[in-house]
Amino acid sequence: MADPFLNPLAEFVWRTRYRGSDASGVLELTPVDTFARVSRVLSALERDAARWRRRFAAILDGFRFLPGGRILAAAGGAADTTMLNCFVMGGLEDGPERLMGSLAEGIRTLQQGGGIGLDFSTLRPRELRSGGGSHPGPVACLELWDAACTATTAASGRGGAMMGSLSVSHPDIADFARAKARPGALGHFNLSAQLDDAFLRAADEDANWELSFPPPGFTWAESTVEINAQVRARALRRLIVTSMLDWSEPGVLFVDTINRENNLWWRERLTTTNPCGEAPLPPYGACDLGSINLTGLVLRPFGRDAALDLETLSAIARIAVRMLDNVLDVTPYPLARQRLEALQTRRIGLGITGLADALAMLGLRYDSDPGRAAATAAVERLKNAAYQASIEIAKEKGPFPAFDRDRYLAGAFVARLPEEIRDQIARHGIRNSHLLAIAPTGSISLLAGNVSAGIEPIQSLRQWRRVLNPDGSFREFEVDDRAWSIFQEQDAGATAALVEAPEISPAAQIDMQSALQIHVDGAISKTVLLPESTTYADLERLLGQAYRGGLKGFAAHRLQSARGSVIGAGCARYGTGRGDCDTG
Repeated sequence: MADPFLNPLAEFVWRTRYRGSDASGVLELTPVDTFARVSRVLSALERDAARWRRRFAAILDGFRFLPGGRILAAAGGAADTTMLNCFVMGGLEDGPERLMGSLAEGIRTLQQGGGIGLDFSTLRPRELRSGGGSHPGPVACLELWDAACTATTAASGRGGAMMGSLSVSHPDIADFARAKARPGALGHFNLSAQLDDAFLRAADEDANWELSFPPPGFTWAESTVEINAQVRARALRRLIVTSMLDWSEPGVLFVDTINRENNLWWRERLTTTNPCGEAPLPPYGACDLGSINLTGLVLRPFGRDAALDLETLSAIARIAVRMLDNVLDVTPYPLARQRLEALQTRRIGLGITGLADALAMLGLRYDSDPGRAAATAAVERLKNAAYQASIEIAKEKGPFPAFDRDRYLAGAFVARLPEEIRDQIARHGIRNSHLLAIAPTGSISLLAGNVSAGIEPIQSLRQWRRVLNPDGSFREFEVDDRAWSIFQEQDAGATAALVEAPEISPAAQIDMQSALQIHVDGAISKTVLLPESTTYADLERLLGQAYRGGLKGFAAHRLQSARGSVIGAGCARYGTGRGDCDTG
């Protein structure tokens, strides 16, 4: 790597987030040293460790493959620091002792560097009386977790990241939808309302909707008084959309779509995600993330014969799957139950970053049919290469322990795989239950030279980036988008493909996400950027478009909303100013 730092911001991110040291405390000099450390740690369990160390280092060179930030920071580090980006915690139970036990598990996970997701739907509604007392409700518990996160992570200078979700059938869903309508409220949380098919139909038909508690399958030791109430589904949808437009929260999860598409449909029901939404997970499930940087795979950028090197994309994907699979065996886990769940299913999340930059370098507009076609071809190639690699590892090391051949092959996503891959799964099994997720790639995209994050459009050709110092203060950098930097270096002349996010319509952003989601067995973290003129009716239509397009979740942000337009170097959605969770 001739020039490891493509701009001062990239160097700052490396020095403050990912730079490590050797056993004697000597600091790494460049990212090459960091990559050598990561490659050494992740190849140590291989039979031919030296060979795999070289192969891992080769795909890291030039930032072509970007492991999740926790992997870069924690590999070979302290024994109590996890390499996994994030977790979904166990089910929450009412009662002080049980709640405090769950909170202690969350604190332990946050202390070791993992973001967390929680489903608050099993908590009794606010003021519901049972056993002679009333209950604070899910929103009060959100505030408890938020305060605990502040206290737990304050010394890190980075803060912590959490996802809180609630069923649309919970009696406190209106309070939940308005929970962040106060400046500074729940600053460590992203929020998502769980919308099922029945609710979305009821809202379209303007039918009644029942709010009820306890939820189906309620099995906690203490019984509770039942509560039922009727509301108009369309009015409840409008309340959720109103808050999303005004405050950028909550997002939504299409929970029935998530579960229809779950490769482990027979053994788990998914109701929440990691903090950024790209990984729907079961209780104690974990994110193991990494992203292929598409900007490094464009041949002859901005030339008339520019092309994306799909063969190299496949080759990198095959090695990256093994890297991420090895993370599961060598990382520390905050909790024993997290380790058990991870090793039973061996979920990983391989994705892409730099999509918008790569399309511009290919001369393709993000919102064009050719742009979507090129993006779809890349992600489909990634999918096939990842599944083939996982099958090869299964031949060598065995399939994931929870593998059930007939049920796995009956899954909706697996049923769409090419027949050759399905035949190989039937014969040999597969190493990883899930292989794909597209994360927001905040800090690692900055490390790679400020490439466009994940599948987001180019935010702007020149940007002000506000990033955290180790002491918790902020520092600002003026930095060019990576594709714009390359364009200027080449003096390539005008190109209509270098378009900024405000020029891309919300519908076109959803179209891109929909085109890619069909090839992703996890989910995609994407925030739809809305123009100032967006109305509540507009946003309701976009929500319907996202649902019909097969998305697993939907988040939106209007730059002129009450939450402002702070765009930092973190995993947060647009405008939240939330702490960075280094998600891949």
